[in-house]
Amino acid sequence: MPLTYEEATAHVTGPGQPFEVVDGTIGGLDYRLFKNAPETLGHVFAGARGDERTFVVYEDERWSFDETMRHVDALAHALVHDFGISPGDRVGIAMRNLPEWIVAFAAIVSVGAVSVSLNAWWTEQEVGYAVDDSGLSLLFVDTERVERSHRTAADRGIPLIVARSDRLEPVPTGVLRYEDVITLGDPMPAVEVAPDDDATILYTSGTTGFPKGAVSTHRAVTQALMAFWANATIASARQGTDPLGGGGHPPCFILIVPLFHVTGCVPVMLTCFGLKLKLVMMHRWEPETALRLIEAERVTAFVGVPTQSWDLLESPAFSRYDTSSLTTVGGGGAPAPAKLVDRVEQGFQQGRPNIGYGMTETNGFGPGNNGDDYVAHPTSTGRARTTIMDVEIRDEAGRPVPVGRRGEIWMKGPILIRGYWHRPKETAETIVDGWLASGDLGRVDEEGFLYVEDRAKDMVLRAGENVYCAEVESAVYDHPGIYEAAVLGVPHERLGEEVACVVHAKAGETLTATELQDFLSERLAAFKIPSRIAFTEDRLPRNPSGKILKRELREQFFTSA
Repeated sequence: MPLTYEEATAHVTGPGQPFEVVDGTIGGLDYRLFKNAPETLGHVFAGARGDERTFVVYEDERWSFDETMRHVDALAHALVHDFGISPGDRVGIAMRNLPEWIVAFAAIVSVGAVSVSLNAWWTEQEVGYAVDDSGLSLLFVDTERVERSHRTAADRGIPLIVARSDRLEPVPTGVLRYEDVITLGDPMPAVEVAPDDDATILYTSGTTGFPKGAVSTHRAVTQALMAFWANATIASARQGTDPLGGGGHPPCFILIVPLFHVTGCVPVMLTCFGLKLKLVMMHRWEPETALRLIEAERVTAFVGVPTQSWDLLESPAFSRYDTSSLTTVGGGGAPAPAKLVDRVEQGFQQGRPNIGYGMTETNGFGPGNNGDDYVAHPTSTGRARTTIMDVEIRDEAGRPVPVGRRGEIWMKGPILIRGYWHRPKETAETIVDGWLASGDLGRVDEEGFLYVEDRAKDMVLRAGENVYCAEVESAVYDHPGIYEAAVLGVPHERLGEEVACVVHAKAGETLTATELQDFLSERLAAFKIPSRIAFTEDRLPRNPSGKILKRELREQFFTSA
């Protein structure tokens, strides 16, 4: 008889188990912790030395774990002995997804420095802001980022190291070639690193103003990794199968989101590094290329944003490729319409839908939903209480609300960031007594499932009525002619705000605002139906974490409001 979630969790996290959970104290606050978590990220990487199995597949390149670690050791040696990098120094990475991104990250954190992930889409001004904000001592870039970072680095006297410089001729004055910096065979320096030392700064993907640098310790990242792995083990115990691999194929991830985003870095890349799994990297997102790689490399785990799952299923090439190796399809970063859950469940031979609710501030970890639970609760992100995380729903005064009532989602666990870089005010407002105020609105039902219903700032207040955009978007997606849609509030003289919607229809579909409103009238109360609807032939703009840029849509389509 299948185990219940509670039974499987008790077994997997019990005494003597690899994922044993114990009570502990960090900074005077009580937490549940994984007893056997690696102390630092260096310990996560160490086991890869000498392993000749394939780690990274990138275009026509195949890097073994051992080859990757020879690069990591050599670069770490150069950082310490040639560039004078010391524990606590910040070292930046501004690259698209490349094997050298992984090498740089592992080398930086292994010598006690802090890896600062810069958004590869940033302009020169935004790069300059992050360089100054974090106080970088050195910056790694690829050839596409040299132009946007060369002047910034030169003006500040920061060494700039470029990967794959064979594509860049000539190399600008003062820029160092990656291949000239390392000497393969140099050993990893002996540097003492502690669990509570800073490891990473990931800039939050805010849509207004400058982003904040979210700082995580080694302990926070390794505890998050253990939490992801424990969840997979719990799912395996319940289902009797490996949720990351099946059908005779070893677990294998495809990297379809940026490494500078928490999802790409922690649950995908670091999971593959730590568990010794193959990682297939894409140069850029393109659905048919992804389908080809899934078939060729027997990919089992597809972790991205919901729109990427849509893209696979809607690709004209979908039926031409063998996707039977996939066992899990989904990810996070944005709400998934219930219709998508059914599409994934029905569209793949073995692939089951999954979703996770995590943030940069939680190192990507949070309640997750998959398989039978997700099919049964398609609008939920999973069980609120997990192995080492607690979730509460609180009112505006910070008090817990009754089961079923909507409020702000608060989370507590050893996976939280320690704060925002040099922003004590914002840190104090967001993290209170070990609890993180997410800024998201949601509720927990009587079974303990969490429903993330909207960002608080995305709620439309129409004539005193709260309209939750996620609810309206879910109804819009039920229309068979919709490919993408975003619901947002726009100013209204009498109502305060009115509900608006921007729609990107499927190819060949024709749809009018009246037709969509009539369709929604059967599903939503009248005050929830968008009164202003705009159509666009372009895909909706998104930030690197997959969230639709509603402010940009508001300015583009509803500036006269």
